[in-house]
Amino acid sequence: MRLHGKVAVITGAASGQGAAAARRFTEEGASVALLDWDGEQGAAMERELVDAGRTAAFYQLDISDEQAVADTIAAVHQRFGHLDVLFNNAGIGYSSNDTYTMTSVLNTPVAHWRKILEINLDGAANVTRHVLPVMIASGGGSIINNSSINAIVGMPGADAYTASKGGLVALTRVWAVDYGRKNVRVNCICPGSIRTPMMADAIKTPEDEAHFSNNLLGRMGTPEEIADIALFFASDESSYLTGVILPADGGWTAQ
Repeated sequence: MRLHGKVAVITGAASGQGAAAARRFTEEGASVALLDWDGEQGAAMERELVDAGRTAAFYQLDISDEQAVADTIAAVHQRFGHLDVLFNNAGIGYSSNDTYTMTSVLNTPVAHWRKILEINLDGAANVTRHVLPVMIASGGGSIINNSSINAIVGMPGADAYTASKGGLVALTRVWAVDYGRKNVRVNCICPGSIRTPMMADAIKTPEDEAHFSNNLLGRMGTPEEIADIALFFASDESSYLTGVILPADGGWTAQ
């Protein structure tokens, strides 16, 4: 049990990569706080895990609301007593295109630009701001940021999303520097095309499928594959790793 006795906070835990990580972490012995804005799906995830005999608690939360984050992390701390792992997974992307425009800087309304950064970048900073003191007081831990290959190569057509994910890469490095001596490791996953609900709106034709499968392995990734990487970073198996920016993209960025 690679996470036996550990408490993990997972944002965006109700679906996709967050839900896969919640299942994987609890399989490996962690108690998990499930944070998500979707009350119905979040409650369903909690029931699934509890019915399987695992320890999980759901907290409905908009991570862009700093005060709500402070209150929620305080409640999680009170319930579990310590915090050892944070998976900053929550974010919006192509699945939110009907609400927030995913396009170039020239065509993205300012209000949409700000909201995308509020959720994807400020949200991760909000949660980290309140988890870090508890984690340090607990003796250290592991923070995993879920970014994107958009953060490390030029990918046209979603500039606010790209800016937010690039910010997570930069924060990974500086947090690793700032908190390494506090025994807090900070690493970052940069997924390529992962078959999640977030990608569903972007895959409507066989041509779309071929586009998102155009990597060295010839397929899209799965949420479970990202969850396994998050598990590695969360566990003591990665105890000598911090500040790592890891593409998980089927070799797309190697082409």
